[in-house]
Amino acid sequence: MAIELSDREVALHWNQNAETWAAHVREGWDVFREHYNNPAFLEFVGDLSGKLVLDAGCGEGYNTRIFARRGARMTGVDLSLRMLEFAREEERRAPLGIGYELASYAAMPMFADESFGAVVSTMALMDGADFPGAMREIRRVLKRGCDLIFSILHPCFATKGMGWIRTESGEDRLTVGRYFDDAAWVERWKFNAAPHVAQNPAFAVPRFDKMLSFYINHLIESGFVLRGIHEPRVTEQAVMAHPAFAKWRAHVPLFIYFRATRA
Repeated sequence: MAIELSDREVALHWNQNAETWAAHVREGWDVFREHYNNPAFLEFVGDLSGKLVLDAGCGEGYNTRIFARRGARMTGVDLSLRMLEFAREEERRAPLGIGYELASYAAMPMFADESFGAVVSTMALMDGADFPGAMREIRRVLKRGCDLIFSILHPCFATKGMGWIRTESGEDRLTVGRYFDDAAWVERWKFNAAPHVAQNPAFAVPRFDKMLSFYINHLIESGFVLRGIHEPRVTEQAVMAHPAFAKWRAHVPLFIYFRATRA
């Protein structure tokens, strides 16, 4: 049965996830982030040093702090108060000059038009209820000629029907189904690399699956010029450190990145 998920309900889920999420991410148990997604995305983003940058959907601020340490002047926005409490606590402990605001990235009235020299978003824009609204609002707060750079789960492969099967010869093969099913849902999963994984609570992650064309068309319709798309492949070094990545390297990208400029 299809469910409705508002920003309020999304925030409630992330408030409940926040304590375990922040602890596990900061301890390095999100190995897909550490060894696959972040290295590739940071290279794709490039140099933001000296720019005033908005992190849309910053969560507890892990990647916001990475961008700040690389020289960007960061502001983070998120709709989960509990996540922001962890982010602000870390900013007090180790100041990097980051400001954090409580808001949906689809409605940021605290920011004036053309406030930022870049907008980044790491694995957040597929988890909000209003991607078209987010594109319009991000365009509003972004200066003309400046870039929005974001990563999401690859919509062609990370579907409700995604799964792995092992053939008789021992090969892992990906199955994909329900690509056209755009009903909102809540996915439940854990960081499997974390210790005591069986005892850890599962994260409840709201999902708003869309087709690839949906993302591209709404970028364009919102007044962005699409500059580049990247589908990162797991590196051989990452596979050596985490053999479970081998099936991803062999078959498909789990993530996709976009770079678009406000026209």
